[in-house]
Amino acid sequence: MAFTNEQGRQEKDDLTYDRQDFWPTTSNKQVNFVQHIRSLLKSTGRAAMVVPDNVLFEGGAGETVRKMLMKNTELHTILQLPTGIFYAHGVKANVMFFDNKPAQKNLWTQEIWFYDYRTNVHHTLKKKPMRLEHLQDFIKCYNPENRHVRTETWNEKSLTDLDNLPEPEELAEEIIENIEAGLNSFREVLGALSASS
Repeated sequence: MAFTNEQGRQEKDDLTYDRQDFWPTTSNKQVNFVQHIRSLLKSTGRAAMVVPDNVLFEGGAGETVRKMLMKNTELHTILQLPTGIFYAHGVKANVMFFDNKPAQKNLWTQEIWFYDYRTNVHHTLKKKPMRLEHLQDFIKCYNPENRHVRTETWNEKSLTDLDNLPEPEELAEEIIENIEAGLNSFREVLGALSASS
């Protein structure tokens, strides 16, 4: 099974974790971390976890964990972060917010609220780090006093806000980061294909 390490590179790890409190058995460390954190929560516990995109969108064990998370917890919020905040350049991260719930027949998760802090936003670890003030709009929209009373702020124009695009240098850096991340992924696929033949 492959996973993305702290440097944003795909690594292969054949070690699997067979735990009774895990939904699927997998060697994907990030998917196992999600299962581990959920297993530590009390029946009314709450969690916020930083995860890379692959945990939210990959198939197999990742898909199984997402389905079980939606069934057994209220996965209510996903904050999409710019690239390179918690992982290496080109790796996109998210913060998943969920509340553990007691077992029931129906799904606990009825709706997931997404906040996009990724479009037209660029931070660097040294020159332009993300700070608390950058998340004030998210906090306001999240409405921590009562997250069930939220106002939608999405509109089609926000996805193409040409007046607030990053500087051309920042856009070029982000394009290079994404291309390099894609090349690294293809190298890993080629390596896995070569190893299996």
